[in-house]
Amino acid sequence: MKTVIHWFRRDLRVADNTALSAAARRAATVIPVFIFEDAFRTGPDVGAARLAFLLQSVESLRKNLAELGHPLIIRCGPSTEILPALCREVGAQAVFANKRYEPYAQQRDERLVQALLTQGVGFELFKDAVLWEEQDILTQAGNPYTVFTPYAKAWKARPGAPPRPRLGAAKGRPAALRSDALPATPAEVGHPLKQGIPPAGERAAVEQLRRFMAGAVGEYGRTRDFPALAGTSGLSPHLRAGTIGIRTILAELKRAQEGVPPAGAAGGEVFLNELIWREFYLQVLHNFPHVVQGAFRPEYDRLAWSENRGHFQAWCEGRTGYPIVDAAMRCLNATGGMHNRLRMIVAMFLTKDLLLHWQWGERYFMRQLVDGDLAANNGGWQWSAGTGTDAAPYFRIFNPVSQALKFDPDGAFVRRWLPELKDFPDDLVQQPWEHPLLLSRSKYPPRIVLHEEQRAKYLAMFKAVKG
Repeated sequence: MKTVIHWFRRDLRVADNTALSAAARRAATVIPVFIFEDAFRTGPDVGAARLAFLLQSVESLRKNLAELGHPLIIRCGPSTEILPALCREVGAQAVFANKRYEPYAQQRDERLVQALLTQGVGFELFKDAVLWEEQDILTQAGNPYTVFTPYAKAWKARPGAPPRPRLGAAKGRPAALRSDALPATPAEVGHPLKQGIPPAGERAAVEQLRRFMAGAVGEYGRTRDFPALAGTSGLSPHLRAGTIGIRTILAELKRAQEGVPPAGAAGGEVFLNELIWREFYLQVLHNFPHVVQGAFRPEYDRLAWSENRGHFQAWCEGRTGYPIVDAAMRCLNATGGMHNRLRMIVAMFLTKDLLLHWQWGERYFMRQLVDGDLAANNGGWQWSAGTGTDAAPYFRIFNPVSQALKFDPDGAFVRRWLPELKDFPDDLVQQPWEHPLLLSRSKYPPRIVLHEEQRAKYLAMFKAVKG
């Protein structure tokens, strides 16, 4: 092939990029392109934090490509129109891109295939965001896995792939092509940013990975559930935007584990499981696309969820009267991030204490999270609500107080986000209603529901459907 367009999507990096590496190997000229589609502005789940992270990541990509002599061509509009026109403009024989797994993205790619074929241009997709996708890993009966543990065992039994080669310097002088300007901030397209976001771009991702592998990964199994500690990887926004490749992470994890005794390697094994959860939910999304619209277990679409909008608003704003829930939600609203343990706590509180539909929370998360990903977000919410793939779903109910006492025992995280509770002693900060006088003097709200009562209602709601 003489000229290939590489279409950057959720792979905003020059290293360990499968489609980009293939284009560089097979074509004399590679033209890197990013398309700012209308969905970035008007999609139902657009979030300012995620959009800001994307824009900053694209700018980082542009600079990295420029250092290698590859100008990044930016166009704004529908890809199904822009790419065929750009192929005619530069005489490209093919468009290379890395696969997307969301149903709407796959439908768009099918339309693009037809549009390109009419003018004799190929469209090649590559597996890149995951090690194993769609139906790479099946049960002995030839079916997709719906339970994580056997899936993870099968995943680990397969040899992994090494990172793809980094893009080399451009050969010759690149053609001068028009490039549109991206919005500088989400506010320019109607989404003002009210959150602080982490550093974006490929260099920031590599630095974050190295910090984690040099430190917290060894204690990951012990510290990852404590939100006041810096015990997690911080890589989820980068995996979502594709500013780092999964093969790079796995290679660094393997390097960090070399020579470490089994007891010390336990943290890395727990971290590996979290990466496998990500691929598990992606294959669930592909093989069971109905989860986008409803419950994985369709019988649970008949659940009689509450319609209490006041309760939902209190949950969104961190005013439920349960400190660990409220601190987590205020953290999300301020930073675009939420610790994984807290995601489970607040999701179970919404569904199993407030009895509100998990899709309300799923949508709110997608609009707030800097790492919002359809597959992981949907899978996590359905797991927490008891409607998903879990083998023992609905009767696992987190008590928000006992969870808080276990994972934020001195209230360090709660006090960080709920200054109105700063004067409460450690043994009461997670249950301030036990000190009525001090609670009345603070500005902290009373509980909007009682966990013990709501737990019984939730179980009755599920049993009514299960029969």
